[in-house]
Amino acid sequence: MTRRRWLAATAVASAYFAAFAASAQLLKQGDDALRPLYAQASDIAEGKDLATSSCAKCHGGDGIATDRLTPNLAGQRPAYLYLELKAYQAGARANVDMTEKVKFLSDDAIVKVAAYYASLDPAQPPQTTPPELDDPVAAGKAAAATCAQCHGDNGVSHKAGVPNLIGQDAKYLVETMQSYVSGDRPSDESNEKMKTALDAFKHKDFANVALFYALQKDGLTRAQTPAQGDAAVSKDSLSRCVKCHGEDGVGVSPSPSLAGQDWTYLVKALHAYKDGSRDDDTMGPKAKKLDEADIENLAAYYSSLTPKPTGVARPLTPDQWADKCDRCHGANGNSTRLEVPALAAQRLDYLQKVLHEYQSGARKSTAMAAMSSVLTDDDVEGLAIHYAYAKARAAVFVPVPSK
Repeated sequence: MTRRRWLAATAVASAYFAAFAASAQLLKQGDDALRPLYAQASDIAEGKDLATSSCAKCHGGDGIATDRLTPNLAGQRPAYLYLELKAYQAGARANVDMTEKVKFLSDDAIVKVAAYYASLDPAQPPQTTPPELDDPVAAGKAAAATCAQCHGDNGVSHKAGVPNLIGQDAKYLVETMQSYVSGDRPSDESNEKMKTALDAFKHKDFANVALFYALQKDGLTRAQTPAQGDAAVSKDSLSRCVKCHGEDGVGVSPSPSLAGQDWTYLVKALHAYKDGSRDDDTMGPKAKKLDEADIENLAAYYSSLTPKPTGVARPLTPDQWADKCDRCHGANGNSTRLEVPALAAQRLDYLQKVLHEYQSGARKSTAMAAMSSVLTDDDVEGLAIHYAYAKARAAVFVPVPSK
């Protein structure tokens, strides 16, 4: 046997081993979900008749849906189909139409319908070109071009009173930009310019621009502006700041990092918190205890520090997210586990809908809720595109005779 054929045989054996292990686990639990595996040709024919009368209107006669937000069922894993139909029947899934469709089906009928759909050839990916997704960092850099006139090409300020943005916490930057747009920041000439510039941003631009600045590590440096005051600040003054901003000036998200910040901007911000023109329940009371020397010296201290990366990570690509999903759903979404759905060539709109339902809690699964909770809207879209355009492969599960 050649090495290539041996590797292929090993891969197939591994897939069947996973399927057998899943089967054994289901049997241990006394679950009826394996019954579709034992369906005969006559059972599958009866399942087809039932599916044609009850399911085909939405899911298609061949199990390939044409309605929006409706899943393809052709070639889906048999135990998964059985378990989902039983969940609808029990009202455990929030879909009244599906519950009404299946609530009067006998267990035997559900077995046959599951066996029928599992026996079909799966849908294939769309023939169209997959939608292109923007690289959020590249998109952020492009959108930040309007910021460079004041904040510098990479967010390093050369103008007194203009804050450094390089290496800043992404959450803080998003919140700050939104505060300008909403009018929460005090109104003055410079803030009006900021509001005008940010009004032109699209929803995604805020997160992308913030990510672009947060990830700038090359050229991470202090603002190129003059400073005054005494950087040898008192411990008493500094103690008010370190919990959120750290002794090294690297903020705890979503607090801003102050290391290397423009001195004039820091003084102006502390004055605004002190006089109440910038309203903040945390900063207001602390700033009111500072005198003018404290303000100037704190600004001098933090502006003298060298900025450090905040630890903001570059977002995972759809392929990187899919590597995590494939651990349960199989290579490229072709599940080898009886009770885990195949995702390859599933409808794109349905995949997006399901992920959002797991995020909101409308669809219940401890594992899926944990996985989906950290996904952004872009991540959900990227994963849906990845799997919708993946080649689907039929799976044959051979039950192992009991000893």
